[in-house]
Amino acid sequence: MTSVRLIAAALALVPTLAVSDEAQIVRGQYLVTIAGCNDCHTPMVAGENGPERDMTRMLSGHPEQLVMPPLAVRPDSPWETVTSTTFTAWSGPWGVSFTANLTPDPDTGLGRWTLKNFKDTIRTGRHLGRGREILPPMPIPMYRHFTDEDLEAIFAYLQSIPAVKNRVPEPLPPPAALAAQ
Repeated sequence: MTSVRLIAAALALVPTLAVSDEAQIVRGQYLVTIAGCNDCHTPMVAGENGPERDMTRMLSGHPEQLVMPPLAVRPDSPWETVTSTTFTAWSGPWGVSFTANLTPDPDTGLGRWTLKNFKDTIRTGRHLGRGREILPPMPIPMYRHFTDEDLEAIFAYLQSIPAVKNRVPEPLPPPAALAAQ
């Protein structure tokens, strides 16, 4: 076992251990992996065996060049949630949400965020801890249970990955709210 794997294994057993930056990044990568962050924040593309993650755009969120058409609302349908083929745009009773760019790009991602901004976002369920609500499918009610040490490791990892310039659209309100305007 490599020393990095040994450190990661030790951290899994003792999550409050004070660790080096490298070990914290390794722990953050582990947490991002088991929390399923790539499931929504890394766009899907058609691969040889069906849909697969486009790791050249790892954690970059909804592709800015993919403009979503208006959602076809069918009130008589038992379907309530619809997702894009990239798995990065979600539509439901809350409106349309687009997965955020979690890379450290300073203009379109988390590059200018502080650790406090990141923690406050997860703890409050609001953008930067004070802005708009973080919408489904983001599992904020579950992620609020991350410890401060977990969030510090996740943030350290997200700041260590390649930056991807990708401006994600703002969420869209529910169709009923749009109709009332």
